[in-house]
Amino acid sequence: MATARLLLIDDDSRLTAMVGDYLRRGGYEVDAAGSLAAGRERLKSASYDALLLDLMLPDGDGLDLTRELRADARTRRLPLLMLTARGEPMDRIVGLEIGADDYLPKPFEPRELLARVKALLRRAAPEPAGDEVLRFGRLEIDLGARQARLDGASCDLTSHQFDLLTVLAQSPGRVLSRDQIMDTLKGHPLEAFDRSIDVHISRIRAVIEDDPKTPKRVLTVRGAGYVFARKQDVEA
Repeated sequence: MATARLLLIDDDSRLTAMVGDYLRRGGYEVDAAGSLAAGRERLKSASYDALLLDLMLPDGDGLDLTRELRADARTRRLPLLMLTARGEPMDRIVGLEIGADDYLPKPFEPRELLARVKALLRRAAPEPAGDEVLRFGRLEIDLGARQARLDGASCDLTSHQFDLLTVLAQSPGRVLSRDQIMDTLKGHPLEAFDRSIDVHISRIRAVIEDDPKTPKRVLTVRGAGYVFARKQDVEA
């Protein structure tokens, strides 16, 4: 199995050296860049399995780079972990809304970073060969290809968002609490109070419910969780 290659974009040279050494001991190849400009050059010249991105950089905001990556077909599905010293939850929510897969606030334990990187790569890894496709009217969820399609066109979802959608779609008509969803998504070490599931669900809805006339697929059950509407409920 090929060694996963990571890109770390952070202007803190001491942190970068420490984290880079730790991740290399964990079995990964790690390249580092100290600015957005250097990071962009790295991304143009090489392919990476995941990106670790600081939000506060000397030549701009990591959120801007996140938007660029998600708008580019070549990097749209690149697993992305935000590193942020910002204390405001809104910064993390914005990052998740525009396409980050996970976040880790500074300061952090290197062991937690390693665990999150492993989870990020595990979720992005191809599933064993299979041809199971879940079909719900205009929406298809191809489990083997890890792709959701609307009217045959690929949906712009991150790896984590695809997993969330799959968890819900595999239990149509059943209300799943946020805790149940997190338990099903094994290996995703989010804190219990984290609201990122809500943010990702909002993004999923925006993608698969693209037409105001289209019946809603993912429904909120206040105080209980989320439910994926059964086929007959949608088409009724």
